[in-house]
Amino acid sequence: MTEQERYMKEAIRQAKKAAAIGEVPIGCVIVYEGKIIARGYNRRKTDKNTLAHAELQAIKRASKRLGDWRLEGCSMYVTLEPCQMCAGALVQARITEVVIGCMNPKAGCAGSILNLLEMPQFNHQVKVTRGVLGEECSTILKDFFKDLRVRVKEEKRQEK
Repeated sequence: MTEQERYMKEAIRQAKKAAAIGEVPIGCVIVYEGKIIARGYNRRKTDKNTLAHAELQAIKRASKRLGDWRLEGCSMYVTLEPCQMCAGALVQARITEVVIGCMNPKAGCAGSILNLLEMPQFNHQVKVTRGVLGEECSTILKDFFKDLRVRVKEEKRQEK
């Protein structure tokens, strides 16, 4: 197992925590000097907060841990390609690298719809690596939404 796969496995563990509480299973970790310094998983529904994305949770924790808003030298491992809000936060936080599990063709801003992370017009660019344990990350999401559709269908049936 590569170092990237090892950290992505921990991001997947975070995604599974989100799934366990009924959240879309997205998880991430932030690594600095070979150590995980922050973790995050999706909590939008739980916290009733649009900003409660896995990436933002982890950025907040990493900044607190390092005592700085600049996260230079840090790498984020995230199970799903970041949205526009999270991609912008990664640029603003000066994260050095993002390692992505699977891409998000409907809302991804690290290459799918846009690539906010590597735009030369910004004063900071984030190195991007795509597809680390991509199949496993994708399967977790597909299984979650498949189960969700079944649950919703069953609830509608019971209402009748």
